[in-house]
Amino acid sequence: MLSESQAFSGFSASDIAEEKRFYSDVLGLDVSEEYGMLHVHLGSGAHVLIYPKADHIPATYTVLNFPVDDIEKTVDELVAKGVAFERYEQMGSEVDERGIFRGGGPYIAWFTDPAGNVLSVLQERE
Repeated sequence: MLSESQAFSGFSASDIAEEKRFYSDVLGLDVSEEYGMLHVHLGSGAHVLIYPKADHIPATYTVLNFPVDDIEKTVDELVAKGVAFERYEQMGSEVDERGIFRGGGPYIAWFTDPAGNVLSVLQERE
């Protein structure tokens, strides 16, 4: 029934103007605004909707993942733009000095948007 639908995901934020600045200026994504909501256009051709919510509570899980070819370079570039990477205590020594998790699965580093939603960059292991 929905197999042909151009589905998309969405999540909330408390300050749409700040989200627009972050996703466009810091992350370098194409962002459009319509009806007070943001459409973040992704390299895959998909988009994510970010909508305002006065009583926004950030997700406690990753809402958006960005696969990259070189996670170290990407993390360094984001840090240079003021992005702080999360370090989760339960991951212990499997997280390096940059905040990149190097345990099982892909290499991954988590950060948050201005609304506190969790995002990640990840790189498949070779």
